[in-house]
Amino acid sequence: MKGSVSEASSGGDMNVKPAWLERLMAETFFGGCGVHQNQRKNEKNIFCLHCCLSICPHCLPSHRSHPLLQVRRYVYHDVVRLGDLEKLIDCSNIQPYTINGAKVIFLNQRPQSRSCKGTANACCTCDRILQDPFHFCSLSCKVDHMVCEGEGLSSIIESDFTFLQFEGLRVDCYTQFVPTSSCSNTEATSSIANNTTNNNGFFLSLGSRRKGAPHRAPLS
Repeated sequence: MKGSVSEASSGGDMNVKPAWLERLMAETFFGGCGVHQNQRKNEKNIFCLHCCLSICPHCLPSHRSHPLLQVRRYVYHDVVRLGDLEKLIDCSNIQPYTINGAKVIFLNQRPQSRSCKGTANACCTCDRILQDPFHFCSLSCKVDHMVCEGEGLSSIIESDFTFLQFEGLRVDCYTQFVPTSSCSNTEATSSIANNTTNNNGFFLSLGSRRKGAPHRAPLS
């Protein structure tokens, strides 16, 4: 398929964004799947790198042989595990965030109320304050900066990966990272569905969260 991961890894014009990368950063995740609109848990939180589109857990049987990337949410913004993303692209100089014990990268820059230019270390693209020694707050900020500066993306696109490297990538039940009052801005706890089912090697979250059964006070 044009623009797929296999095409990007075999060459081509690497001075422009490969189709899978451009679509990943532009895609809207966590909307309802039109194919499975009558199914529960039909949020599109998986990106198929072969087809360059977002899919829901119910779509997995049609993509069982394709490399997949699971997208999660943290404070209403899309994140991807650093360990998954760095198989595709060099994530150096992008500030990771540790959420629920896992390092994640924001896909796109987040809106901020005002510019933070000054002496503090800031993102080279959007001026968001960063920790040293990072230069970018998201994947899109790094990619856009390199394109703006005329730098070829071939230096950061991983060209030696194969589909076999993604066989171990499983879609689990962790899709939302929910901050709690005891967590800092780089930590959170994940919401986990009670019921989990295994479908063709993928772990799907198809249950709904329920509070514990109410208990009546003993009669006096």
